[in-house]
Amino acid sequence: MRTFLILFVFINFDRGHCTETRAQVLSITPKTQEQVDILKNVSTQYQTALWQPVSSQYIKEETEVHLFVPTNSSKIVKDLLQKHSITHEVLLPNANELIEMQMRNGSTDPRSGSTFYERYHTLEDIYDWTNRTFQDNPSKITVILIGSSYEKRPLYALKLSINNRPNKKAIWIDCGIHAREWISPAFCLWFVHHSLSFYGQNQEITNILNNMDVYILPVMNPDGYLYTWTTNRMWRKNRSVKKTSPCIGVDLNRNFDANWCTEGASSEPCSEIYCGAFPESEPEAQAVANFLREHKDSVQLYLTIHSYSQMLLFPYSCTLDEAENHKELLEMAKEAAQKIRRHYRSQYRYGAGAKTIYLAPGGSDDWVYNLGIKYSFTFELQDRGHYGFLLPPSEISKACNEALIAVKTIALKVLEKTQAQIRSP
Repeated sequence: MRTFLILFVFINFDRGHCTETRAQVLSITPKTQEQVDILKNVSTQYQTALWQPVSSQYIKEETEVHLFVPTNSSKIVKDLLQKHSITHEVLLPNANELIEMQMRNGSTDPRSGSTFYERYHTLEDIYDWTNRTFQDNPSKITVILIGSSYEKRPLYALKLSINNRPNKKAIWIDCGIHAREWISPAFCLWFVHHSLSFYGQNQEITNILNNMDVYILPVMNPDGYLYTWTTNRMWRKNRSVKKTSPCIGVDLNRNFDANWCTEGASSEPCSEIYCGAFPESEPEAQAVANFLREHKDSVQLYLTIHSYSQMLLFPYSCTLDEAENHKELLEMAKEAAQKIRRHYRSQYRYGAGAKTIYLAPGGSDDWVYNLGIKYSFTFELQDRGHYGFLLPPSEISKACNEALIAVKTIALKVLEKTQAQIRSP
């Protein structure tokens, strides 16, 4: 971790020497098993951050790998690749500049205009935004403390409710389960702002909010998110400490009780996909699980927002078996992807998680599905790898509007189906 501390000191205080502190993102496609083995070694033994795939176990022949290489590792990594005739392409030649650009967030007052939502914000800013949003909309917004993180930071969910109709159904949206995926919390803020601004003007959001409440958790992993702002921009997991290992953190999206810690997760604490000591061992996962258990009869649609790769996924990710309502979920995801393509010309893949990407047990979407919430989706937002986790602020608007189309499309379909069930004898 000391490497990243040095890196950020240079960024903040010695901008005149940015050429000496150049971190890069490389795209590498291994051609042989020997190259696969070398790349696995590079991604685990040197101070790098594997962007794609999420773990070295998924590296295979003819599959593109995205690797973040910090300054101090650049020469040794490139020399090693050259020695073994492994070609690479530089996706991002100066990642430091992008990191610095992301951290410039100007005004922290959401009342200052829509540009507030076209920037990334610190955890403190997001907590402040939560308070201001509630103060400005007390008849529509309720703030619920659902639990706290490992380092005792509050987990605040906003309940967006327009009316008090009896037996209303609900939508749950969580963001920021993986710390480095900054576009995810940005979308949660965007969604709330859009809903409050366009209720009564936009027919789709008006229809959704007239008939359903929405719970929004802007940052599910506050400790990790804060750490990406202060120390290591590439951090993924939470920040829990284990007495038995020097490695920190659990992948919260491997910590739910859905084929927990089977193929596609790791019992090794140093792994990026470490599943934890047991299901819901992490307070963040447990808080969300407890809330959803308590509200499983009202929550009809579960959405968890991630990045990157532009995908609309649904259960199962923990097994190759098809979900009971696979065709129904596939139709919803397909329609949402088609609408995104029509409006923004962006291509989103869609399908069951395990078959579309790879096995990923212990995910929140599968656990929720098994709980009985049969409309459960994971959105992987922009982009497809060029900027990856360092999506520039200038791209926030497009990324969030794409996700908004998908949310509206799927929510309206779920609403239509739940109303049909109520009407049927």
